[in-house]
Amino acid sequence: MNLLDFARGPALAFAVSVFVLGAAWRVFGLLRYPAARDPSEPRAAPSAVLRTTLARLWPRTTFPRATPALSANALAWHVALAVVVLGFVPHIQFVRHLTGLSWPAVPGWIFGVAVAVFFFGLLFSLMMRLASPVTRLLSGFDDYASVGITVLPFITGMAAIHLPLDASYPWQPDHPAAVAIHLLSAELLLAWLPFGKLGHAFLVFISRGATAAAFARKGAAS
Repeated sequence: MNLLDFARGPALAFAVSVFVLGAAWRVFGLLRYPAARDPSEPRAAPSAVLRTTLARLWPRTTFPRATPALSANALAWHVALAVVVLGFVPHIQFVRHLTGLSWPAVPGWIFGVAVAVFFFGLLFSLMMRLASPVTRLLSGFDDYASVGITVLPFITGMAAIHLPLDASYPWQPDHPAAVAIHLLSAELLLAWLPFGKLGHAFLVFISRGATAAAFARKGAAS
């Protein structure tokens, strides 16, 4: 078994297992807390929870006005991350091989712009974190490790970008080590995701839903 076979086989199975079990553990940890006694009836219908959850995905006007550059940058590089992960042909082929699902890819120039926006945005966020005494004091290992683990698949992906953009899975590249390292870095990110602050990628809707449900019993409007 060579490194590429290892990355496609045992390492991938291990990373997916860790992600699924870790995500289930985090969600169970949130749901296991006993419900507090409800002191009042909700003012809004249950549909308000979903409406408020979606509405709060966009930051309150107070924050963009106070830090417009940071707010715009955070939105831009998160969108760019989604475009790169979900819009690149080899990524789609990879998902199709695992699940049978597929969707149209983005044009190559959009993919290139998204990569540039991601790198610039993440670097800008890191510089602003280090420049502020408050955020620097509040930042710990998780914050910096999450940045490094997130950017690593992008760096290794640049080394494997010589693959044909319409390649089907499994690829037979000229330099299999580059693809293997890229896969291993992505699998590291997948395994890390449930345990660090990156867990907000799948916990955000649970936390937003809990906040929205609380709002329905307070004086805050949806």
